[in-house]
Amino acid sequence: MKHPGLLDLSELLRGLAPEVRPGSFVMVSTNSQSGLQALASVDEEEGMSLVLEQHKADAFRLEYSTVFAWITLTVHSSLDAVGLTAAVANTLASAGIPCNVLAGFHHDHLLVPSNRVDDAMAALSRLSASVPEDDEPPAELEAF
Repeated sequence: MKHPGLLDLSELLRGLAPEVRPGSFVMVSTNSQSGLQALASVDEEEGMSLVLEQHKADAFRLEYSTVFAWITLTVHSSLDAVGLTAAVANTLASAGIPCNVLAGFHHDHLLVPSNRVDDAMAALSRLSASVPEDDEPPAELEAF
């Protein structure tokens, strides 16, 4: 069975092409999805974790602690790719930027605090530009 998307870490990193999705987003935990249109969800033992547009969470008076920006890595990554999440998380962690990763079928998505989105975009651009064309990932990523 053929898996769509790129597998090669160097190719993935060179092609990150991050884009900021318009809007402000929050993550909430609730026991009911009644009337909510979640952009992403995870069914956990403690309740449903939902990613919502901030204004929708506000309309339902749902509590949240952080307002996020949504960054999409537009490179088409395979679900079987190894190291992309680790490389991105390591890059953002090195810059002191919190990140929650959502893996979609075609792309990976990052929720970063809204006040750090410019820093995150700069860090991701540096990561992408640091991968040489000879298919060798940067030395600091060899462990991945």
